[in-house]
Amino acid sequence: MLNLIKKEKGFTLIELMIVVAIIGILAAIAIPQFASYRIKAFNTAAKADLRNVMTAEEATFADSQSYSAITAIKGPATVLGSGRISKNVGMVANILGAAGSATAYAAFSGHTQGDREYGGDSSGRINYKSVTGTISSTNSGYTKSIAEAGTDLSGWGTAL
Repeated sequence: MLNLIKKEKGFTLIELMIVVAIIGILAAIAIPQFASYRIKAFNTAAKADLRNVMTAEEATFADSQSYSAITAIKGPATVLGSGRISKNVGMVANILGAAGSATAYAAFSGHTQGDREYGGDSSGRINYKSVTGTISSTNSGYTKSIAEAGTDLSGWGTAL
């Protein structure tokens, strides 16, 4: 008699559908957040690389009493001895004054998948500008040339 009673094991279709619906809701929330976190990480890489190059510029100035220009490049690279540039980050630095006697500089960076471009100058401040779409960069260098870079950060927002 005991063998005649059979217990069913497993999940019902309703239970499985509820689990699938919960996973779908969680994915709908998490995936867009993940994309925004990636963009923030790309922007942070560009900002950190700009800080590295600004530090290298100040070290160069301490040694030779002059800043150095950096032609448009795309990382990974090392500039001015210690200024590291990450993969897919474009960088350009312009100087105010002649080579060997430059008294100021402005450097600009942006990640190819970020949505902000960062600019820093010899005063030590870092500003940003939002970019529609993504920042384009080629293997030969950052699309912002030294002529486009200039040395003026007016109109840029202050980075935190």
